[in-house]
Amino acid sequence: MKKYPQILAVLFIFLAMGMASKPLPKVFIKNLKNNHYQLIVNNKPFIVKGVCYNPVPIGQSHDYDWWSDPNKPWLVDGKLMQEMGVNTVRIYKAGDDPQKVKQVIRDLYEKFGIRTILGHWLGFWEYPCPLYGDKVFEDKIRKEVLEMVNLYKDEPGVLMWILGNENNYSCLGQINRWSTDEIDKESDPQKQKAMRYKIYYSFVNSIANEIHKTDTQHPVALGNGELIGLDYAKEYCPDVDLVACIIYRGKTFGNLFKSLKMTFDKPVLLAEFGADCYDAYQKSENQNMQAFFLESQWRQIYDNLANNKEGEGNCLGGTIFEWTDEWWKNNESDALTWGIHDTGSNWSNGSYYFDIKAPNNKNMNEEWFGIVALSEEMQDGLNKRVPRKAYYVVREFWKNPPKKVKGKKTPLKCKE
Repeated sequence: MKKYPQILAVLFIFLAMGMASKPLPKVFIKNLKNNHYQLIVNNKPFIVKGVCYNPVPIGQSHDYDWWSDPNKPWLVDGKLMQEMGVNTVRIYKAGDDPQKVKQVIRDLYEKFGIRTILGHWLGFWEYPCPLYGDKVFEDKIRKEVLEMVNLYKDEPGVLMWILGNENNYSCLGQINRWSTDEIDKESDPQKQKAMRYKIYYSFVNSIANEIHKTDTQHPVALGNGELIGLDYAKEYCPDVDLVACIIYRGKTFGNLFKSLKMTFDKPVLLAEFGADCYDAYQKSENQNMQAFFLESQWRQIYDNLANNKEGEGNCLGGTIFEWTDEWWKNNESDALTWGIHDTGSNWSNGSYYFDIKAPNNKNMNEEWFGIVALSEEMQDGLNKRVPRKAYYVVREFWKNPPKKVKGKKTPLKCKE
């Protein structure tokens, strides 16, 4: 009889140990003692070395259902990605067939060790415009997002969720403009903008909280164009786990990491960045130019990872825009142009200074951002993949990040 208390005590200890050793979430962000942030995957630090992935073949456009392609482009791409060192793909929106989406996620993870970031546009491209502030619209989008999360949250290959992309630009009233009766009654444009930010970021925050209730295993990111609006996100969207930043600043990201820490102290994933490889001034492909920009960008990403004393320690990695070229992009409304690798440009960015002297300074070539080119030559039912110089340069950087000597960085050179 006297042994029972001892047995109970031992059982209590074992139960306590079991509770104490409860498995941590598969993917989470750790706030280190030095206030740096680190992504943890299965109890190990994880640097996102990723690409934005949308393998549209030559002659097709953005609505092509590549998930159903019998030639399975992700298997060909997955092998190339694995050889490069890619460990993550960012997919902007899941396909319509859940079984096919699951198969792609599983194939990439099980065959190549590549994890998947899944996103949702949050109705940004709804016609004629998104209707944030409208309950019916918001409920529809919320339902879609939660359905996505519930469908794929148990897939071992899923890394995180991204809500939106550059939707914050709509709050400026310039892109995909939306409004409400209350906003329309306000005459001050600055107050109108503030009202839009409050509505939009509060909506994203409510979705993030819903996801956290149903999925404790994966972080939720706010997809945001640049740092615009994040001073409002700090107040109205505090429950996202990180910012997924879409940014094109050329050679470096400037003060992005420090500014983010001061404005909205969340870890950041560079969820879309890169450089095209068409020189709009010389009117020819320039792989050196693209490789130069991408290597420089990755250097700054590494400078701002956790435990780097010279950086801010709030970067988790990045996903390059993009894996393969998109031949449909320059004139998406004209199907006759989807089979032509168009060299036209619709916008300008002085940070990409090599070809800024192009006519009208339009130097950003949307169809030429791939680090892997698509050939018109077919191979196993797919456009043959031809890795560009950037593919090899970034691969070597990931394998052997340059060491700093006496606080100085190895200078970069771009061969003309």
